[in-house]
Amino acid sequence: MTQTAEDLTLAGEFPPATREQWLALVEGTLKGAPFEKRLVSKTYDGLRIEPLYAGDHTAHPVAARASGAPWQVMQRVDHPDPKAANAQALHDLENGATGLTLVFAGGLGARGYGIAGDADTLGKVLDQVRLDAIAIELQLSPQAREAPQRLADLVAARGLAPSALDIRFGIDPIGAMAAFGKARIAWPDMTKEFVVRVRDLAARGFKGPFAVADGRVVHDAGGSEAQELAYMLAVALAYVRALEADGIPLDAARKTVFFRVSADADQFLTIAKIRALRKLWARVETACGLGASHIVVSAETAWRMMTKRDPAVNMLRETVAVFSAGVGGADALTVLPWTAPLGLPDRAARRIARNTQLILLEESYLSKVADPAAGAGGIETLTHELCETAWTLFQEIEGVGGIWPALTEGLLQKKVAGVRAAREKAAAGRRDPITGVSEFPNIAEGAPAVLDVAPPAVAALPAGVSFAPLAAMRIAESFEALRDASDAALAKTGSRPKVFLANLGKLAGFTARATFTKNFFEAGGIQAVTNDGFFVDGKTDLAALAAAYKASGAQLACLCSSDDGYAAEAVEAAKALTAAGCPHIYLAGRPGEREAEFKAAGIGHAIFMGCDVLATLEEAQKLAGTAA
Repeated sequence: MTQTAEDLTLAGEFPPATREQWLALVEGTLKGAPFEKRLVSKTYDGLRIEPLYAGDHTAHPVAARASGAPWQVMQRVDHPDPKAANAQALHDLENGATGLTLVFAGGLGARGYGIAGDADTLGKVLDQVRLDAIAIELQLSPQAREAPQRLADLVAARGLAPSALDIRFGIDPIGAMAAFGKARIAWPDMTKEFVVRVRDLAARGFKGPFAVADGRVVHDAGGSEAQELAYMLAVALAYVRALEADGIPLDAARKTVFFRVSADADQFLTIAKIRALRKLWARVETACGLGASHIVVSAETAWRMMTKRDPAVNMLRETVAVFSAGVGGADALTVLPWTAPLGLPDRAARRIARNTQLILLEESYLSKVADPAAGAGGIETLTHELCETAWTLFQEIEGVGGIWPALTEGLLQKKVAGVRAAREKAAAGRRDPITGVSEFPNIAEGAPAVLDVAPPAVAALPAGVSFAPLAAMRIAESFEALRDASDAALAKTGSRPKVFLANLGKLAGFTARATFTKNFFEAGGIQAVTNDGFFVDGKTDLAALAAAYKASGAQLACLCSSDDGYAAEAVEAAKALTAAGCPHIYLAGRPGEREAEFKAAGIGHAIFMGCDVLATLEEAQKLAGTAA
């Protein structure tokens, strides 16, 4: 019988490989290094990330968007001037956006800008916008808590049928309290007001959802994926309980809530987190005696991963985040423009935010397969472990009486703070490198354009109730503060703090450490004065080295060479630099057994892989006379 292409199986003539065979090959490659240390990593929830997983042939797709259905391409509307916001909205809708995210000043997601929540502003912002042809999502603020009702009034004034509109109203009083740590009144006293707002919108004919469990509160504060999931479950359940207690049937109450998650550049965790959210809420529904139903999951690219320095890299981070949210099954997605940390983004930045989604949808066909991660061993394992870890924390929150006691007693804040501290430590040591900031900095970069718009004035929040907030952060902020101090010194004196690279020996011997040193110091805004070395007649010309240091204007110097080069010349080079007036000498690499000898020669500091980069740079700026 003639064999056809359909009869062939890839690698069918070879015996199946086993994990034991693979491990044997790995052991030989590692040459005695521990497998756990080299090839197994852990998330901030302590979940193991293995290097290899077998496929899970028993897995079923997680029900999310319908197969082939695109997610909603949402675009932020946050210009404080309502006419300018309207112009932005219309332009975005004309060029591919399928929904608008109305961001209100003073809210968690406003990032310093946002629109007002009064009727006049909403009317101007949505002028000529076909509300019945797009999706609308509200990111509310405490100052704009009346905005849902004002939007409902606008719908009525236009004569539109509320039931035909796709509006997610985003009521989230607990989220505002958690983010800012204060409120007019406590949540137990606010439940009646919450229920009235939801009932009013439902009575007007809107189909909802009306309330949101916003995981950005935890993610922005530096929390873990499981913490974000547990928080969303607890908040959503608090809203459902409040509605049920007021007589709304449980089945109807659960449909009033949707979920908002942060999508970041860790693609596997983002995919698994969104999948886990759907599984976890289905578990809550089952515990309530209900069948699982579809939940709306709206995603936004993460604030904490954004950088002010080398911000163009934000486009790459956000592309990964959009991919991850799309593959994970988000129903709607909002992309923060890449210049958002610098100010109010202009049209070009907004265009990139919009087109990042459109390209992945229309050119990469990313939405054409329902749950494409289903069956992938790594994703399935991570999804399951996130579910278990998040459920355990959710039960702990429930054990103290729910999300409100968990916040007022500081249970959640303490857990999030622990993860935040771990993230900051990992960033400080470059175990979690930040491209363009802590790694590969461009000290002479120019700032991209943003709109020249002042942030709106926002009324202070009343503090009838207060507790520790889950304050938002960006991981790059500490390094950026050093760069800001360097810029300030440049503006004031015409010069940045400098470090002279004292390159010893041949070019091949010092290039690697000189490159490392340049990147190391410039991550802290300290300009590296480079050179091709001073190697003459088989050794380093120390007189030329000292003269070059004097001419550099540097306050610091760093010896760069191989270990053999240090053994031969580091001591004499340090003495020459000291004699030339250098007060602070660094060594690129670990001093090892020569540490005492090097210190005696005037080498007071060492930089190397694994050191606390941030602390070293903060100290270096002080030594250079720059106040960070």
